[in-house]
Amino acid sequence: MDLAIEDLRSNHRAQLAIGLFIGIGFGFLLQKGGVTRYDVIVGQLLLADFTVFKVMASAVIVGMVGIHLLRSLGLASLHPKAGSWGSSALGGLIFGVGFGLLGYCPGTAAGAVGQGSIDALLGGVGGILLGAGIFAWRYPSLEERVLRRGEFGDKTIPEILGVNPWMVVIPTALILLGVLFWIEETGF
Repeated sequence: MDLAIEDLRSNHRAQLAIGLFIGIGFGFLLQKGGVTRYDVIVGQLLLADFTVFKVMASAVIVGMVGIHLLRSLGLASLHPKAGSWGSSALGGLIFGVGFGLLGYCPGTAAGAVGQGSIDALLGGVGGILLGAGIFAWRYPSLEERVLRRGEFGDKTIPEILGVNPWMVVIPTALILLGVLFWIEETGF
């Protein structure tokens, strides 16, 4: 099994194909979960419909436990990117404005395009291309003035706290599960 995984790690075409199929599967699940519909997303922004939160919190729990289980078994390793408060603030601002104006995030916009939503095609894909172009054009000055402000490196939360990753993963998963059950019980 180790040999097969090592072969896969060195085969970039296979990695791209696997990523493509997983992306298609994720888009399918987003569409089936109803989070590619404009009214569901706007309902989440208005705190009237928590479908998006339920889907995303479930994905976070499965992804977080899954990746740390694979890491614990020696089948995966983490490669976190270095971050900064400047890049997080700018990225969050752009994401929030786009999400608020259009009613889609990049992932749900791609899923909505797949189900035939013209507004997601024009606004979402157009906005992604326009935003990527502006970011690439302004990157040199943004990197110097904003993106490097408050750099916090590539440390994970368990590394910052100096604890075993499961000491963070298990409580976080339990808290999210508790919030999901509370939302279900209260009828959101």
